[in-house]
Amino acid sequence: MRTIDFAPLYKTAIGFERFAKLMDEAQRAENHNGYPPYNIELLDENNYRITMAVAGFSDSELEIEVEGDTLRIDGTKAKNTEERKFHYQGIAERNFKRRFKLADHVKVHNASMENGLLHVDLVREVPEAMKPKKIAISAQGRLVEG
Repeated sequence: MRTIDFAPLYKTAIGFERFAKLMDEAQRAENHNGYPPYNIELLDENNYRITMAVAGFSDSELEIEVEGDTLRIDGTKAKNTEERKFHYQGIAERNFKRRFKLADHVKVHNASMENGLLHVDLVREVPEAMKPKKIAISAQGRLVEG
């Protein structure tokens, strides 16, 4: 079982209680069966990619939906009418539901399938008003750039 203790961050983070609470909830609510496996990759400062192994699923059997701050990926395997007899079945063909909580200003940019992997590209678009800005410091009635 993998757990992360965020307690050391609480004493130095001010105003991030909501973020810490979301992380704690995500750990508890995570579907622990591990299917299907996925990676979350940081491509650069504002771009991320979720890669999910969906071997055996076609595009039409996958559904990607964003509602509020939640990304939902569902896989529903089509019913196979022909009866198959397996000597060994190692490729899972079961339905799945995965949920990802998106941070503020993170949007789904694109989704694609390649070699049995579903790629969902995310981008963080911070509004101009929320970006850091330099504040000028005045000294004895005149402005000094800081």
